[in-house]
Amino acid sequence: MAAPPSVAIYPGSFDPITNGHLDLISRASRMVDLLVVAVLRNQSKHPLFSVEERREMIHEATGGFSNVEVTSFEGLLVDFAASRGASMILRGIRAVSDYELEWQMALMNRRLRPEIETVFLTAGEEYSFISSNLVKEVASLGGSVTGIVPLSVEARLQRKFAARAV
Repeated sequence: MAAPPSVAIYPGSFDPITNGHLDLISRASRMVDLLVVAVLRNQSKHPLFSVEERREMIHEATGGFSNVEVTSFEGLLVDFAASRGASMILRGIRAVSDYELEWQMALMNRRLRPEIETVFLTAGEEYSFISSNLVKEVASLGGSVTGIVPLSVEARLQRKFAARAV
């Protein structure tokens, strides 16, 4: 009897997706049969891009991965993961400062759904300083984000901030 496919969820706001996110997606996609990149619907964060725009950007950036699916969710992550048959939640760690919050969330998720494991992947060193917030700040001030986001995302950032300047 064949084992069921392994499914992992990679959740986040992805506002916008960065090359650091893509590095984790690339590495994680080799570890599972299906990697679900899930955009959190959380309007309290006041995102720059709509959920639909973020999903489009992720689709564009991950088109070369045959086992990556892009979707969105709201509510408890572990409930979403369970509804997708996932046994893993993937979380990226850029620095030690990320670990404490991620660890607390992982422990709460384990309490709620002990059958779902949280797996931490460390950021590639060339991406360890990148955050979506930093990307937005640099782009909003006219700085270059070339090489730290996909080209299609860079173009969207330029259009978004040019429209705001008018």
